Amino acid sequence: MSCHGEIHGGETNTGAETGTKGYGGAGAARASGLRRQHHQHHPSLLMLRLSDVYWVCWREIKRFVGQKVRILMTVVQPLIWLLFVGNTMSGLTSNPFAARILGVNNYLAFMTPGIMIMTALFGGIFGGMSIVWDRRLGLLNKMLAAPISRAAIPLGKMLAAGLQSMLQVTIITAIAMILGVRFACGVPGFLLILVIVFLFSCGLSGISLSFAAVIKSHETLMATVNFLTMPMMFTSNAMFPTEAMPTWLRTIARWNPLSYAVGPIRTLTTRGLVWGQVVPGLVAMFAFALAMSAIAARQFERSTG
Repeated sequence: MSCHGEIHGGETNTGAETGTKGYGGAGAARASGLRRQHHQHHPSLLMLRLSDVYWVCWREIKRFVGQKVRILMTVVQPLIWLLFVGNTMSGLTSNPFAARILGVNNYLAFMTPGIMIMTALFGGIFGGMSIVWDRRLGLLNKMLAAPISRAAIPLGKMLAAGLQSMLQVTIITAIAMILGVRFACGVPGFLLILVIVFLFSCGLSGISLSFAAVIKSHETLMATVNFLTMPMMFTSNAMFPTEAMPTWLRTIARWNPLSYAVGPIRTLTTRGLVWGQVVPGLVAMFAFALAMSAIAARQFERSTG
């Protein structure tokens, strides 16, 4: 058995707090020997690092699956937004001028991509909360004592946040279709939507984890991420088109990472695979996720070293 299997198996069998006792003391020595055996069978350092990331991600996914209320909220929250906010603003498209600015005849179709990215925004930006709780319960110290790459801890959590956002967006898509939204992109375009959401959520999660590496207080981190989420949401094109904004706000929206995510998703939803408008946003999201991954890994290694 690899050291990763030891870590994973112990946690799932004995619970969050006691199951990780193998991280320290004699358990760390045993894990070190297991890691040497693992390294003999898998000499590639890259594969070893990917394995570290995988087990951290798997732990986060299992935690998510075990939180029934959280899973319920992934369905209820977008349903509330689409049913109430979407239908409240649906009268906008009855005005020809507003419909021309929105570019659609159904405000719900315009709003759905914004709801997708807002869901990924909140899911990603609060990813750092798990670090605070792990630190408070003593699990973080045990993970740091384990023979795994320290960078794998934030990277695994970022990967888990991205996968959770993909699940939420799939649910939002199903709800939106039931409410009458028709996606012009088909299945290939929907897969691209999932990729964009995944990259965006990873990037936002990287920001949150970078803060969590140095912020010890749950309350302080909550205040910090709230300070980030509200401006990002309201200075983007998630809810309203940039054409309807004043010049200064339009300038901010054009540099907002959230706008780079919403734009291609909205194009895929309302117009289909228009590559000239989709590819720039996809490239921007890839660069954003890559940069935040590097910063989170570096910040985590420096702050916990």
